[in-house]
Amino acid sequence: MIFPDMRSPRVVKPLIGISCCTKQFGVFGMPNHAASDTYVRATDEVICAVPVLLPANGPAADIETLLDRLDGIILTGSRSNVQPTLYDGPPHAEGTPEDPARDGFTLPLIRAAVARGVPILAICRGFQELNVALGGSLHQRLQDLPDRMDHSTPMQPSSRVRQGKAHAIRVTPGGWLHRLAGTTEIAVNSLHNQGVNQLAPGLTVEGVAPDGTIEAVRVAASQAGPAIGYAVGVQWHPEYDWRTDALSRAIFEQFGAAIRAYADAARLGGVSIAAD
Repeated sequence: MIFPDMRSPRVVKPLIGISCCTKQFGVFGMPNHAASDTYVRATDEVICAVPVLLPANGPAADIETLLDRLDGIILTGSRSNVQPTLYDGPPHAEGTPEDPARDGFTLPLIRAAVARGVPILAICRGFQELNVALGGSLHQRLQDLPDRMDHSTPMQPSSRVRQGKAHAIRVTPGGWLHRLAGTTEIAVNSLHNQGVNQLAPGLTVEGVAPDGTIEAVRVAASQAGPAIGYAVGVQWHPEYDWRTDALSRAIFEQFGAAIRAYADAARLGGVSIAAD
């Protein structure tokens, strides 16, 4: 029998928290905490980190303990909408899915993570949470507004149709996304109803759809306080096509670099590096 050499150094992978939703599964509709496998696979295969699912347990969550251990956070997409009471919006239309337990966890998590400089990648609903958590507001149904496109998911059984490129985005010249994409126009998928209304203080616009809908942001260094952090958000879903789309893969790769820089700096008592 050959035993491993216990003297050889073991590579310690960073931990990435992935936000969950509360969903009902099974014949009895039991509540579960769930996140799509696409986020787990991107964490495993692109970032090469350890995914940690974060339950949507509202005020019961011990956020400071989580942030003591996590090296980065992915805020996931979801069918549910952020509660309008959290940004002084009108009530949702009847039947609109909400997830107050998730809102009660993710919004304070975002504020605490930004204050600490913990890297954040916010996607779709997570993008909207980032805006609300930092003081912004949302449109509830973009398709009901004049001069706005329908950004919602096409009701098609084919995932290639549902998740395919839906429209272009004008990328802010010289910004984070421009440097990553190498171009001022990109194509993205589109699977959302809500969108940014009032942009939160401290967020910088990185990309806009043809109808003016904000599609990408980053947290400005001044917003992050003494721990200058990497915190970016995209309204689309790069986790769907990182195997075939170079920019989608690059988003996860750069996030991976940011969490490793944060982990290394934390071990040395330093700070992380901002996206700008």
